[in-house]
Amino acid sequence: MKTRYQGTGIADHIVVGLDIGTTKVCAMIAAKDADERINILGIGRAENEGMARGTVTHIEKTVRAIQQAVSDAERQSGIKVRAVNVGIAGDHIQSFQSRGVIAISNPENEITRKDVERLLQDTKRVALPSDRRIIHVIPQEFIVDGQDGIYDPVGMAGVRMEANVHIITGGITAVQNIYKCVERAGLEVNDLVLEPLASANSVMSEEEKEVGIVLVDIGGGTTDIAIFEERTIRHSAVLAIAGKKVTEDVRKGLGILNDQAEKLKREHGYAYLPEIVDDTPIMLPRIGSRDEMQISRSLLCQIIQPRMEEVLEIVALEIKRSGYSKHLHSGVILTGGGSLIKGTAALAREVLGMPVKIGIPSGFSGGFVDEVENPIYSTCVGLVLHGMKSIGSTGYESGMSEGKPNIVKRIIDWFNEL
Repeated sequence: MKTRYQGTGIADHIVVGLDIGTTKVCAMIAAKDADERINILGIGRAENEGMARGTVTHIEKTVRAIQQAVSDAERQSGIKVRAVNVGIAGDHIQSFQSRGVIAISNPENEITRKDVERLLQDTKRVALPSDRRIIHVIPQEFIVDGQDGIYDPVGMAGVRMEANVHIITGGITAVQNIYKCVERAGLEVNDLVLEPLASANSVMSEEEKEVGIVLVDIGGGTTDIAIFEERTIRHSAVLAIAGKKVTEDVRKGLGILNDQAEKLKREHGYAYLPEIVDDTPIMLPRIGSRDEMQISRSLLCQIIQPRMEEVLEIVALEIKRSGYSKHLHSGVILTGGGSLIKGTAALAREVLGMPVKIGIPSGFSGGFVDEVENPIYSTCVGLVLHGMKSIGSTGYESGMSEGKPNIVKRIIDWFNEL
């Protein structure tokens, strides 16, 4: 089959997702073929020791992890990567609602895309602290001459247009450090995307977003929350507690090394005691002069379950704070590496009191499809899908992400005016 990409360079229909996580960096290369199907051409993963709670703490370690992950993906695909869609999270992320209003100056009173973009720019005229910048402006609804519930006003007639939007901001230094790491790895940032938005793209259907659903992405350093209703995001939050804390609890509780604790958690860990059927002993490795030890799975669960309960209880408080707890008729989707601990879904049902399922990434038809059908790839898959949707789209359709290229352009325009 003749495709629209070539193995020797970058084509318009090739998109690269880069998930810079607290414990791992994931790179994914995908392309559309002649039938508009998305194929995964390469995947790369690398351990990351340069992040803490979603923010960069060591530039060089993060750069090396990015280079290794991208190099592995390039080797699989035979394509040289130049630009990437990067995910961002961390406890510096904050969000709030805003509103804007403009008059339609078109003589025929017909609303154009330029009017929509002008309105969204107006919603960004909010007082922000000097250490924060806007990452996304996401329309909730448009109001034309008092008529609300409009999601795409282009082509309508009106003299006054308003918009309710969800604005997501991040710490300037945290954003700059992400850019620095990517650029030092020899890459360009094509777009910066909030990670829970990306994960939602890969594990949720439009029907679920319409009736109300909450995404809970339990990563290594952060737990990301995104609440959707009527096909748009209504609330988002990033919690600085996740799977790494569980690993630390296992390490301290059993007196073993961090790598051993991570392996024990993944292979034998349970987050919910009633889910344990076979309580056969587990051998702990020898450390120093200490002999090998045996522990039961139930003992390991007694270490893991309290921390997972804490994570989910904070999630429950955030859902209640959002004001949408009674609108989530589709329940909860759990994803991320933390959701792979056995019994997590059952524990979430008890703590949150809603239907819960594990979110598996989807949306691809060829290439390394089987390899990425795993919750740990939800964010990276979502970044690729976001990039595919953004090809040829307008700012407000793609979430109006405010990336570095826009800032550079404004600076250049300012110098030209001078």
